[in-house]
Amino acid sequence: MMNPRDVKSVQDAKEIVEQRGLSHVKVGIFDIDGVMRGKYMNKEKFFSSLDSGFAFCSVVLGWDSNDQLYENVGIEFTGWHTGFPDAPVNILPHTCRELPYEDDMLLFICEFAEDAAKICPRNTLSRVLKKAEDMGFSINAAFEYEFFLFNETPDSVRAKNYRNLEPITPGNHGYSMLRSSTHADLYHSIMQLSEQMDFPIEGLHTETGPGVMEAALSVCNAADAADKAALFKTFTKVWAQHNEMMATFMAKWSNDFPGQSGHIHVSLNQTDGSGSAFYDPQQTHNMSNTQRHFLAGLQRLMPEFLAMMAQSVNAYSRLIPGFWAPTDATWGVENRTTALRVIPGSSKSQRIEFRLGSADANPYIALAAVLGAGLYGIEHKLEPEAQVTGNAYEQQHPKSLSLPQTLSAAAFAFSKSTAARELFGDEFVDHYSATREWEQREFNKHITDWEMSRYFEII
Repeated sequence: MMNPRDVKSVQDAKEIVEQRGLSHVKVGIFDIDGVMRGKYMNKEKFFSSLDSGFAFCSVVLGWDSNDQLYENVGIEFTGWHTGFPDAPVNILPHTCRELPYEDDMLLFICEFAEDAAKICPRNTLSRVLKKAEDMGFSINAAFEYEFFLFNETPDSVRAKNYRNLEPITPGNHGYSMLRSSTHADLYHSIMQLSEQMDFPIEGLHTETGPGVMEAALSVCNAADAADKAALFKTFTKVWAQHNEMMATFMAKWSNDFPGQSGHIHVSLNQTDGSGSAFYDPQQTHNMSNTQRHFLAGLQRLMPEFLAMMAQSVNAYSRLIPGFWAPTDATWGVENRTTALRVIPGSSKSQRIEFRLGSADANPYIALAAVLGAGLYGIEHKLEPEAQVTGNAYEQQHPKSLSLPQTLSAAAFAFSKSTAARELFGDEFVDHYSATREWEQREFNKHITDWEMSRYFEII
């Protein structure tokens, strides 16, 4: 019987469904916030859709993570004014996976087509990867995620109003052999899931904080890396709830602990077969001219592209000094206090770690931002600022490297970025910046506990 990961073509997809005698499969698509939306589809409809596509209500691109419609922020593609028509969607046969907890059920990732492709997160990344190909590069990438696990359920967190939640383990136990050995069954279960669904985990360990883990996904080509990251986040949450727990990837859930990162490792190879485009043993730190220009593009455009990397209001609570998250567009060699960490190595391992992104970011959009900025730097032969040595938090940096402090400011900077429009297209920039402004406006409607305790009596 065919393995789901051996499915490469429309014919393969049909064959595996026939082999398994399935009446239905599952199809899913990732929205602007990186939430997977989907449905069951019967065999006849699935076969027809493989041949000619199908349609998904355009509202998937017109609402936020809580199913609230984007209103009064200038969204043109979809909304009440359009009547929410269907948008064309293509099924991607090579994304076939076997679903856990559903006997013989198969999952396929989809992406929007035609005009909807201009604002589709997965298609946006694909356009950047096509640009890389045209420039003579192939790209490898890998995501690292921190996430907290709680002994809670969707009902219990609401009953508690998201307060006094119980992590699965207490205390600060980074890289703990005690915790991972005591809860070995849990770790083995996560690793089994990752192998079953083909988002293999290269390393899994506790981080510092109660119930927090870090998973480093294995490196692969950039398109697959984004798919695997998006599936990892989705099905880690599914796995947790099946085990009477909850996993959160929000950027910062507590004032008492560091935020949760979504670091991205990136390397470029020459498509002509000549090897790494980043590695040059004749240069300092083995850093080729191409890697230096790529680094410079990332540094130069990070303030303009921040909304793609820190996409929620909550993400900006993470970007504060001393909590293992960058506060300026800095770079250093093997320096974890900077936004960009150059990792010298061999032709196989020479790379850049992008340390700014938070765990809540949409993997497709975050990776598109990183790669687009780097390719822009190569195209324009940009040069980076001087590297930072020592603690970047304690040093003064050029004003041009300052990052926006709020999602609204980041969205505005993105909307005005000529580089963003050149790389991602006007339609995506206009749509995405409007969705981030919506997110900020929704937050501004609410009064926080901090405001109440600070102002209620004394002001």
